[in-house]
Amino acid sequence: MATFAQWVEAARPRTLPAAISPVAAGTGAALWDVGFDAAVVIPRALLALGVALCLQVGVNYANDYSDGVRGTDDDRVGPFRLTGSRSAAPGTVKRAAFLALGLGGVLGLVLIAIAGIWWTVIVGAAAIAAAWFYTGGKRPYGYLGLGELFVFIFFGLVAVGGTAYAITLRVSWVAILAACAIGLLAVVIMLTNNLRDLPTDAVAGKHTLAVRLGDRGTRTLLTACLAVPFVLMVPVMMVHPPVLVVLLALVLAVGPLRTVLAGTQGRALIPVLAQAGRLELVFSLLLLVGLAV
Repeated sequence: MATFAQWVEAARPRTLPAAISPVAAGTGAALWDVGFDAAVVIPRALLALGVALCLQVGVNYANDYSDGVRGTDDDRVGPFRLTGSRSAAPGTVKRAAFLALGLGGVLGLVLIAIAGIWWTVIVGAAAIAAAWFYTGGKRPYGYLGLGELFVFIFFGLVAVGGTAYAITLRVSWVAILAACAIGLLAVVIMLTNNLRDLPTDAVAGKHTLAVRLGDRGTRTLLTACLAVPFVLMVPVMMVHPPVLVVLLALVLAVGPLRTVLAGTQGRALIPVLAQAGRLELVFSLLLLVGLAV
């Protein structure tokens, strides 16, 4: 039976910045757009954060379950997995995934009700479905090389834009640029994960984007995803100079970039996951501060 510590590890805490960052960036865009109204901003931002965290944990457990029952994790080089290590029964891990996704759905409905944006129920349902079908179902899109695209959409465009929209009932051009920047930084996390697992995924028939692009192509894309978010902030900096504070996050981009360009492989790439998550989180928090000033 898995211990509590193992359940926490399998939830992959290092990926949680990918859930926190979109909410921070979306809240910052909302503050830039309409200003601060505590009664509106605080409860809606907290609910959006709850939704994002639940979906992130849910997709991590769903991935653990689906890859485990398929045998993809039998030769695992990455973080601990409950199903693949036989520490927990597959059904138990599956129920944990559904519980997290379900809780995220409930929090999402509360947010939708408060904001009065009922049409976004469709978007929320799509996000939950995307979380499950990344590696779940008969034809998981994560095995087709579409994982990074869906991460960009749901942990970038939808999460950032959705947070801003839930607060302001509109989406500004600043929110769109912030969504693209955060989406690309979230892609860095997944792309690094898939670069690490490239050899074993190829053998297991998991045709991730890294498998399709190959080692060199993946590293080139990773480099672009690390650099472009800062370029996207230039127009925002021009109209709102306090956003220049985001450039401080460049320091955190050096480590992951150096490791990726050095050709590092396998387990040696695991620290890059934490570094990429830290970069995304700091970038988003600095953006929040810059936009709020």
